[in-house]
Amino acid sequence: MTTTSSRPLGTASLLALGVNGIVGVGIFFTPNKLAQLAPGWSSVAVVGLTGLALLPVALAVATIGSRFHEDGGPVLYARAAFGELAGFAVGWLAYSAALFSMATVMNGFMQAVLPATFGVLGVRAAAIGLLTALTLIAATGIKVSAGVWNTLTVLKLLPLFALAAVATLLAPHHAVAVAPAAHVQWGRAALTAVFVFQGFEIVPVLAGQARDPSRTIPVAVLGSLALSTALYLLLQRGAVAGIADLSDTGAPLVAMGEAYGSKGFGRVVSIGTSVSAMGICFGMVATTPRFLSALAPSTRFGKVSEGGVPLLALGTTWAVVAAILSLGSLGELLALSSLSVVMQYLLVALALAKFAFKGERGLSARHAWSAVPTVLVALVLVSGAERKEWAVAGGSVALGCALYFVLRDRIVLPRPELK
Repeated sequence: MTTTSSRPLGTASLLALGVNGIVGVGIFFTPNKLAQLAPGWSSVAVVGLTGLALLPVALAVATIGSRFHEDGGPVLYARAAFGELAGFAVGWLAYSAALFSMATVMNGFMQAVLPATFGVLGVRAAAIGLLTALTLIAATGIKVSAGVWNTLTVLKLLPLFALAAVATLLAPHHAVAVAPAAHVQWGRAALTAVFVFQGFEIVPVLAGQARDPSRTIPVAVLGSLALSTALYLLLQRGAVAGIADLSDTGAPLVAMGEAYGSKGFGRVVSIGTSVSAMGICFGMVATTPRFLSALAPSTRFGKVSEGGVPLLALGTTWAVVAAILSLGSLGELLALSSLSVVMQYLLVALALAKFAFKGERGLSARHAWSAVPTVLVALVLVSGAERKEWAVAGGSVALGCALYFVLRDRIVLPRPELK
């Protein structure tokens, strides 16, 4: 039996995984959208308040995540708290959302970096090639994967922290007016900001590969949120202070690099966009198969190689995403990803409250306080979802439930052992 001390992922790798999940492509384009909804310094306040509002959510994820020492994250929580059907439905929603998200991000990345002469078919072929390359890297083992996402995370953060530092040290280029509170769309601005903060919840999905997960999972979850919040605050402040027409700027961080440095610095920041996209793509390839392996842990899908990789789940994920890419644009299903994450927040809160008040998994009532604000945050976020998004998510859950009843006699879904 593998002990937690022999597992390959330590605090640094898990922290990098969380930061890589949070700091994606969105931050390169969000500052102008926030400026449209919250003019002037109000957008900086929105970023800070959003990070603060997500702190109890991260604490809830960290608390419950530290009690489960296997891969799977929300699949395990739902199964242990609410039964096998709930675990399968939640896992299926998370997995299907991740599949469409992977396809959309990879297709969008190749569209951005390839010249127009490649055409639609060329972009699809290149995206499948990228997916294949990243899958082969992930198949070599979790140690190699950790090295790759660690490197990509550092490479994406270097230009962003350099930009934040320069913007902090230099004086503002123009006076910034304080927008009247009545002119600030606080709710919509917060909903816009919260989605660039998503990503810390992916850390416990790899808990089965973590050393001393009771300690490293909370540090990585809370640390990744804190580090990303500090970075986002500095970037938003610099964008507001350095770009006079921020709300009308298409690539705000690139424009910010040019404003505080030069066109060369702006190009470096632009390259950072591609590195960031590559980091997100690889993070998805490395983590998404864990949902599938957790859905059927007693089958070949749950079998893990010596390198710590569920190879059949990884290969199946490659095949499905490649098929989605070859079929064309299904970007409208990307909304499933956002709803899936918010539903995971709600699930974490409910499962944490149940375990805490029943005194299960080493928890007591005092651990349950973060569940209340987490539920509130989740409810606020889902209130902004459109009917078609609910229809897609509901259809995915219904399909998951149908699959469960068809396959339940062929797979065994054990409750995770008490830690």
